[in-house]
Amino acid sequence: MYIAVKGGERAIDASRRLLAAARRGDPEVPELEVAQIEQQLGLLVGRVMAEASLYDPGLAALAIRQACGDPIEAAFLLRAYRTTLPRFAYSEPVDTNRMRVGRRVSAIFKELPGGQLLGPTFDYTQRLLEFGTRTDILPKDSPMSAPTLDEAVPIALDKLAREGLVEPCLPSIGDPEPPDITRDPPAYPLPRSGWLQMMARADEGWVLGMGYSTQRGYAHTHPFAGDLRTGKVSVELVPDELDFPIEIGEIELTECQMINQFVGSADVAPVFTRGQGLVFGRGERKAIAMSLVDRALRAGEFGEDASSPAQQQEFALPQGDSVEASGFVQHLKLPHYVTFESELQLIRKLREDVHARAARAFEGDPA
Repeated sequence: MYIAVKGGERAIDASRRLLAAARRGDPEVPELEVAQIEQQLGLLVGRVMAEASLYDPGLAALAIRQACGDPIEAAFLLRAYRTTLPRFAYSEPVDTNRMRVGRRVSAIFKELPGGQLLGPTFDYTQRLLEFGTRTDILPKDSPMSAPTLDEAVPIALDKLAREGLVEPCLPSIGDPEPPDITRDPPAYPLPRSGWLQMMARADEGWVLGMGYSTQRGYAHTHPFAGDLRTGKVSVELVPDELDFPIEIGEIELTECQMINQFVGSADVAPVFTRGQGLVFGRGERKAIAMSLVDRALRAGEFGEDASSPAQQQEFALPQGDSVEASGFVQHLKLPHYVTFESELQLIRKLREDVHARAARAFEGDPA
């Protein structure tokens, strides 16, 4: 319960003006344009789109500018806008086998089917600040985004899957309709399609920490990056007027298929198992971490002991929602006068009782 504060509206208006001034910064410095954020801060744009579960680079860039670069606040803004949009159709499942890849690597094949494509990555750069603009290393045409291959690149694990060494990638038994976590509150235990949705829009830092925990401290397996790719994927839907899908555009995605060892059992031959990660934009760190947690959450499927935090759905999943977590933590800044006053009176009464008993004991009164 909160109590009213006189002058609150004037104070809030002043706070908003101060925020606008802080966001703008020094008027002598050119204002940051949305297009600059979209083109030059692509990794941040991708993260905000993923955590907001809305693919629109321009709107994500606008939210980042409005949020002064805070990715959680930007995701909050974008999610709030998302709730105002009508939902007129569901798209068909995207086919990452047909991805026009701009980057594709595997850690398990020296001679990778389809070849390694390094693409844009920090993996081969020195972690040193570049104080000058390196225009000398840019191609003459300076493309707005990384070039992609027009032909499809085969999934690196397909050959091993055909040999029975890696579990096949098949729909769940009965191929049930996946839940929509944006419309229906999650009910645990969630099916795999549900927890993958929750991780796809979870805070990257949380998913990274959960993934790290499966390797350090609570490790049971040694994962291998089987196929990691970033590129453009076509989005299709089937209109009511037609009985076949049509392409309505394409989006940039990052996919990771991680493989883990599985010892098998008396009835099941040993086989490598998979973890899956799929996120908007160029977000391979999150895709990798997501694939680690996905495999950890599948422990029951393989009869493994689910003892680590990353294997517990109700711990690993709901706490990862950055907007919900941020709101719950930051609400502590709001007025709690009545609650605190009641606890203050209680602790004063308890302290009086303790001091009274101590005084009686000192005076020799057994009561």
